[in-house]
Amino acid sequence: MTKWQKWKMRVFHWEFWPFWFFYLPVFVWYAILSLRERSFFYFSAANPNMDMGGMMGASKSQIFNDIPHQYLPETILITAEKRDTLDQLSAEIGFPLVAKPDAGERGRGVEKINSLNELMQYASDMPYNFLLQEMVWYPVELGVFYVRHPSWQNGSVTSVVRKDFLKVVGDGVHTLSQLLNLNERASLQFDKTSLSDQELTVVPIKGREIIVEHIGNHRRGTAFLDATAEADAALTEAIDTLSKQIPNFFYGRFDLKCASIDDLRNLKNFKILELNGAASEPAHIYQPGFSLFKAYRIVFWHHLMLANISRANRRNGFSYLSHREGMKRARAFFAKQKTAN
Repeated sequence: MTKWQKWKMRVFHWEFWPFWFFYLPVFVWYAILSLRERSFFYFSAANPNMDMGGMMGASKSQIFNDIPHQYLPETILITAEKRDTLDQLSAEIGFPLVAKPDAGERGRGVEKINSLNELMQYASDMPYNFLLQEMVWYPVELGVFYVRHPSWQNGSVTSVVRKDFLKVVGDGVHTLSQLLNLNERASLQFDKTSLSDQELTVVPIKGREIIVEHIGNHRRGTAFLDATAEADAALTEAIDTLSKQIPNFFYGRFDLKCASIDDLRNLKNFKILELNGAASEPAHIYQPGFSLFKAYRIVFWHHLMLANISRANRRNGFSYLSHREGMKRARAFFAKQKTAN
C-alpha cells in the first residue's frame, strides 16, 4: 500500500484512529458523570478488590489472586528479586511463553518469547515487574464483557469480541515482507510485527496461511470481530457463574482462550489470559465497518453503568478514592506510561 492509501485507511476507518481522538466525546461524558458523583475517581469503587477499580494499570497478578487457579494459565510474577533466576523460572513454564507488564494497558509490552535470549532482552528493556505466562494454544480467543449492578441477582454479558489474528496467505511469488505491505490491515502494522529480518525475506508457498502475530491485540493487527450474538442464555449463565467466583467483581472484560464457544458455555477447556476492570472496553465495537455513532452509544452506556455500579458500591460501604490520592496515582501512572513508550 502507498502512504496515501494508508493515510486514507487511518482517516476513514475509525477503528484505526488514535485512542485519545476517538475518546474525546467520552472524556466529556466522563466529566459529566464525575460532576454527578462529585469525584473524578468514582470508578475506583466499581470493583472494590481491584486497585483503582481496575483503572490506570491495576496489577494483573493481584487480580489473578482472586480468580480460581483452574481457570488461569501457569503464570509467574517477575519482581526485581527474581530477575537473576529467569532461566529457572522460564523453564518451569517452557518456551514459547508470553511476557507482559504486571501493570499495563491496551496490550503495551505484551510479547511472545521463544527463547531464553529473547527473554533476557525483554527483561533488560522492561524496568517494571512483569509476568511470564504459559502460551495457551486453544484456537478461539475472545473478549467477553460482563456487567452486574450490585442490586441485580444475575449479571449480563454485554459484548463478545472474537479475535482474528493478523495473517497473510502465500502466493509463491512475494516475500512475507511484500505480502504484509499488500495486505491493508497488515501494512498498517508492519513496524509492529515481531518477525525477524530473515523471516521477512522468506517466500511462502502458494496457499500457505501464516499467522504473523500470535498476540491478540488490535494495536498489533488483530481484527476484532463482533460475536455478541453468541451471548445467549447459556453463555451468559456461564460467565455469570464464573464472575461470581471472583470477589467483588462487577464490571469488566475477560480476555480468554477456549477450545470452542460451546465449551465456554460449559466452563470447560478455557483459560483466562487477563481480567480487565474499569478500564475495559466493549471491544466488539472495533469490528471493521461498525457504525461510529453506535459505537459511541455503546461506550457511553457502559460508562454510565460503570458510574451506577460505583455509586451502588459506595452506598454499600466502599468509598471513592480521595481526590488527592487519585491525582497522586494518576500522575505516577502517566509518568510510567511515558517512560514505557
